[in-house]
Amino acid sequence: MTLQFIHDNRGNTTGVFIPIEEWQYLKTKYTELQKEEAENVVEFSPWQKQIIDERLNDYYKNSKDLADFDKTIDDIEKSL
Repeated sequence: MTLQFIHDNRGNTTGVFIPIEEWQYLKTKYTELQKEEAENVVEFSPWQKQIIDERLNDYYKNSKDLADFDKTIDDIEKSL
């Protein structure tokens, strides 16, 4: 299994990424995963979807105006 561990900016492990093919296999092997996944599906309300669409459109129109997240966080932490 090819797992990728996700770390925060302090090096702490915060999550695990499982490739979709391996996730599909695990769901067939452990059927309770499939049931739990179905129970945890989050649906957005229409107004939330509208906000997401607006923000994505703005992103695509102005993608050159973005700040690097890690650099911004580092700058904030240095100023504290």
